[in-house]
Amino acid sequence: MKTKSKAGRIIFSIFLWAYAVFSLYPLVWMIFYSFKNNQEIFVTNPYGIPTTFRWENYVNAWNKYDVPTYFFNSILVATGTVIITLLCALLFSYATCRMEFKGRGALAILVSTGMFIPVQAILIPLVKIVQGLQLSDTRWSLILPYVAINLAFSTMVYHGFLKGIPLELEEAACIDGANIYQTFFKIIAPLVRPATATLAIYVFLAAWNEFILANVLVGSNAALKTLPLGVLFFQGQFTTDWGGMGATMVIASLPAILIYIIFSDKVEKAMTIGGAVKG
Repeated sequence: MKTKSKAGRIIFSIFLWAYAVFSLYPLVWMIFYSFKNNQEIFVTNPYGIPTTFRWENYVNAWNKYDVPTYFFNSILVATGTVIITLLCALLFSYATCRMEFKGRGALAILVSTGMFIPVQAILIPLVKIVQGLQLSDTRWSLILPYVAINLAFSTMVYHGFLKGIPLELEEAACIDGANIYQTFFKIIAPLVRPATATLAIYVFLAAWNEFILANVLVGSNAALKTLPLGVLFFQGQFTTDWGGMGATMVIASLPAILIYIIFSDKVEKAMTIGGAVKG
C-alpha cells in the first residue's frame, strides 16, 4: 500500500509540474518575444531565448508609442471600477440579504440578470446613454459602464457569502449598542474579506483587459485610450513592430500579475479566518 501511495504521489507531482510548465510557458514566451525583432520572431528563432536582448523595444514602446498615457488611463479606469463596484455591490447585497423590505428578492434577481446580457447587445444604447449624460471624452464613460457590467456578478458573490455569516454576530453587536453602520463596517466588512479580495482580482482584470467598450467609447480620443487600445498603434499599413508590441504586452501584464499575487495571498488568509469564525 505504501508503494502504491508513493507512486501515486510521484505521478501527481509530475502532473502538477507539467501543468505548471504548460501554464507558465506562454508568459515566458511573451517575455522572450518582447526582446526580439521581427526577423527573429518569425524566421530564425521564434521559440527560443533571444540571441540579442533588444532593450530598445521597451524604450520605443515607452517613448515612441505613448505607453505611459495608456498605462495611466488603464490604472485609473481599473482602480476606479474596482472601488465603486465593490462598494455598491456590498451595500446592495447587505440590504437585500439582511434588511426586510417588500420586493427585496425580486430586486436581487433583477440585478443578477445583468450577468446574462452580452456586451454586444448594449453597445448602441450604452453610447446613447453616455452621450445623454454628457460623459463623452471622459474616463467616466468607461468607469460607469464597467461598474454596471461587473455589478451583477459581484452582488451575487457577496450575497452568497453574506448568507453564510451567522446572524447572531450582528444581534450580539446590536445588544452591545452598535448601530447599523458600526455593525456593517466593523463586523460585516471584515468578515467578507475573502469575497472582497476575490472580486478585486476579477473586476480589476476585467476592466484592465476590456477592449470592445473602450474601442467604441474612447477609441477616437488618443488621450483616453487604455493599454488594450494602445497595442493597435504598433500595427502599421505595411509593417508591424512585433517586438515593441510584445514589450507593451509585458508592461500591460505586470499590474495584473502583481494584483493577483497580492490579493491571492489575502484570499487564502481571509478564508482561514472566515472558516474559524464560522466554525
